[in-house]
Amino acid sequence: MNNSVTNTARLLGAGLRALLVLTLVTGVVYPLVVTGIAQGLFHDKANGSEIRADGRVVGSSLIGQQGYSLDYFQPRPANGLGENSVNTQYALILSGATNRSGDNAELIQWVKEAKAKVVKENSTADYKVRPSQIPADAVTSSASGLDPHISPAYADLQVHRVAERNGLPVAEVRRLVDEHTEGRTLGFMGEPRVNVLELNIALKGLAAKS
Repeated sequence: MNNSVTNTARLLGAGLRALLVLTLVTGVVYPLVVTGIAQGLFHDKANGSEIRADGRVVGSSLIGQQGYSLDYFQPRPANGLGENSVNTQYALILSGATNRSGDNAELIQWVKEAKAKVVKENSTADYKVRPSQIPADAVTSSASGLDPHISPAYADLQVHRVAERNGLPVAEVRRLVDEHTEGRTLGFMGEPRVNVLELNIALKGLAAKS
């Protein structure tokens, strides 16, 4: 009996010691090491790829925002993904696709409405947008609904409207788009793209100077 109690106590003691050691290693030491490495080597990414303007965080380079006035470049549409009334900086409440097929009547209607809206909003007194000019990303949401980028073609389509509303020369606004156009990742992955938030921050600075 004494041997049984002694063995049980020994096993419980070993188990508790293992629990304490593993809790310390996996619950304290490991997270601190990983956090330290992330902050040291990937500080920007570890903190959410924040974008700052006027001394404050205005968003993330990885998450698209909705609700820009027509004075600014517009992002991709985000139809069918819900509204967020809590964090109004981001209009979407979730990440995901609309899951509608290409021949879905509602999706087709969204695209038609978006196309007419793009033509109307971006046509100016001396520049008329043709429906054939409109790229796919101007009338469809991305797979996640949170894409922070638009294509250079869609950005270029908006240049005349943005220039007119801000009292800027078209050439200057187009130069701004060119400066903020990112190439393919590693030269071959993905497509050229423009981060809408970063472009609009630069636009705001350009408009303020003029």
